[in-house]
Amino acid sequence: MTTTWQQFDGKRLLRSELSNSSEEVTQLVNAGFLMQENGLIHVKGRMMCRRCGNDDPFLFAKHPCAKCQKTCTYCRHCLSLGKVSECGSLYRWTGKEQPMPQVKKSLMWQGELSVGQQKASDAVIAAIWQKKSLLVWAVCGAGKTEVLFRGLERAFEQGQRVLLATPRTDVVKELYPRLKKSFPTVLISALYGGSKERHPCAQFVIATTHQTMRFYKAFDVVIIDEVDAFPFSFDKSLQYAVTQAKKDPSATIYLSATPSRALLRDPAIDIIKIPLRYHGFPLPDPRFSWCGNWSKTLKKKRLPQQIKSWLDHQHSQNKPALLFVPSISTLKTVSSILQNKKITHAHVHAEDPKRHEVIQSFRDQQIPLLVTTTILERGVTFKGVQVAVLGAENDVFTEAALVQIAGRVGRSAQEPNGDIVFFHYGISQAMRAARRHIQAMNQEGMKK
Repeated sequence: MTTTWQQFDGKRLLRSELSNSSEEVTQLVNAGFLMQENGLIHVKGRMMCRRCGNDDPFLFAKHPCAKCQKTCTYCRHCLSLGKVSECGSLYRWTGKEQPMPQVKKSLMWQGELSVGQQKASDAVIAAIWQKKSLLVWAVCGAGKTEVLFRGLERAFEQGQRVLLATPRTDVVKELYPRLKKSFPTVLISALYGGSKERHPCAQFVIATTHQTMRFYKAFDVVIIDEVDAFPFSFDKSLQYAVTQAKKDPSATIYLSATPSRALLRDPAIDIIKIPLRYHGFPLPDPRFSWCGNWSKTLKKKRLPQQIKSWLDHQHSQNKPALLFVPSISTLKTVSSILQNKKITHAHVHAEDPKRHEVIQSFRDQQIPLLVTTTILERGVTFKGVQVAVLGAENDVFTEAALVQIAGRVGRSAQEPNGDIVFFHYGISQAMRAARRHIQAMNQEGMKK
């Protein structure tokens, strides 16, 4: 029976995801160990997927079903996790739950917290103890991950199970080795598309928000990193999935450098702020640089002179450079021009199957220049990197995106300064708002 419980692991699964025979499943359901539920239900006259919460009529489809021999409706929204159909069921464990181990002295990290980090750490511990909701509003480079450590240690000591959900695979890949090193005696699972570290009974799960759709009332503590980031902030089904994954009661910790107004105004969420980076230096102040009609210049297979000069300067200083562009088409054009000029570089975007290898090569300083879309606006750290944004006035570069992009610079205590330039063909409101945001946080940090 323990083996069966381990298979479910606080999840809600399709029949195809169960290793049990049909006879065993029927016996478990009849004995009250398994709950069998319709995958698709009707709520207030609308079809809804029980797994992902989708109720958009355009995200459902019909097909001739081999199982029920009818025209059957299924959810397209979470199809990548397996088909939830009208004739199908979801199964979850309702038998006795096996307790998680109470891991004593699990934290092996020996670093020290800044004053701001310590206050936030104490607030995290209190939220976990009291099972409350807390927003840690911290500037980029404040050391949000380290702020969690003592709270995580307390949670594992009490035998609690923890989920750390983040919108992007790249962040899971960066966090997993750090957290595994800091908590070597805790069983940790990293979940993202194609991941191999999938331990069925992990006490600490680090996952993309999409992967949380399989969990149901599994976690005592849920931490949502970069809560304002796409796709989590725009996709209600991901928010539904995280809510479904929490036990009742549970603690919820939100982490963000650029929280939404809705989050800041939520009376159910306590807020702790860290306006200063862990090393005590201010955030680099972005400078604006007009580069003319950059789009027209690129069509002529040329780089704007201001961009070329900036790249040449970083190369002469032997500094790694990160150049953000507003779209994949712009990225390909810029990369082609750089290649024709024999400028060593690489480029990445969300649809690039080799992006993880490219990012690691840039992190290892094997590549001097990386051209990227907003895929790298947050959650990644590159030692000594200098950053520029081409076409910073483009709508894709929101205030939050520009604040996050600026936050890639000066993250280490050894190199707390750096260059962040917004190259533009007209200053946008978002550019002004991002600079005001950074300056306001710096002023508040200096008062602490």
